[in-house]
Amino acid sequence: MGEGGAEKASSAWTIESGGVALYVRLTPKGGRDAVEGVETLADGRSVLKARVRAAPENGRANTALIALIASTLRTPKSAVSIRAGATSRVKTVFVAGAPALYLDALGKLAPTNG
Repeated sequence: MGEGGAEKASSAWTIESGGVALYVRLTPKGGRDAVEGVETLADGRSVLKARVRAAPENGRANTALIALIASTLRTPKSAVSIRAGATSRVKTVFVAGAPALYLDALGKLAPTNG
C-alpha cells in the first residue's frame, strides 16, 4: 500500500514522461508570492496551494505562477507551462525535465504529519 502521508501529498503531482504535472490551486492578489504546501479540496483532490501578488487580468497571475513554480523548483521559467485551467483557480502546471530533479523540492512542500 502507500507510505502514510506521502501518498496524499504525491497526488498533488504526477510523474510523466518528460517531466512532472502539478495540480495547483492559485490565489491571485494573495499579498505575497508563495507556495504554501498541499491541501485537499472538497472533492478529495490534493493540490499545491499557491498565492501570487498579481491580479488575475491579462494573464498576469498565470505569469507570476510560472515564475513562482520555476523559482520553487529551481528550474528555468521556460520549462514551466500551464497545461489546463488557465482561467480557473485550479490549474494543471507541467514542468519539463527529469522528474527526479523536482521530487525532493516537492517533497519539502508536502506536510510531514499524517
